[in-house]
Amino acid sequence: MNVFRILIPALILCSIATIIYAGTTFPIIAPMNEPSYAHNKKIVQFTHKKHVSAYKLKCGECHHDKEGKPVTLKHGDNVDRCVKCHSKPGEIKGKKAKGMSKSEKRSYHANALHDNCRGCHKELKKSGKNPNAPTSCNKCHK
Repeated sequence: MNVFRILIPALILCSIATIIYAGTTFPIIAPMNEPSYAHNKKIVQFTHKKHVSAYKLKCGECHHDKEGKPVTLKHGDNVDRCVKCHSKPGEIKGKKAKGMSKSEKRSYHANALHDNCRGCHKELKKSGKNPNAPTSCNKCHK
């Protein structure tokens, strides 16, 4: 009888924990692949775990709202895919991009990703926090 007094509450607690944490994971490695356009380089394999654990980044340092302000997320929150707002396929640069604002350029999916990732990596190199942060094409697109 005493076993049930401990076992039943323990089972209930485990069930509640399972419900709370169900679906609250994010992919450890997320392929940065947008199927709406063809890539001419290999797909970057973004590692959430490395960026969160090793570099102590918060979700809002990459994920932002419509005004570009960081969002506060917790595991299990729904996150819109980048392409929802950065919806133009590919990247625009060179003569085609001349005269365009930064915002207009970032409407292109690859421009938004490159600006976000490369900008952060350059800051890490400059500050000395991570002198090996990749900033060239072939370092990320392995």
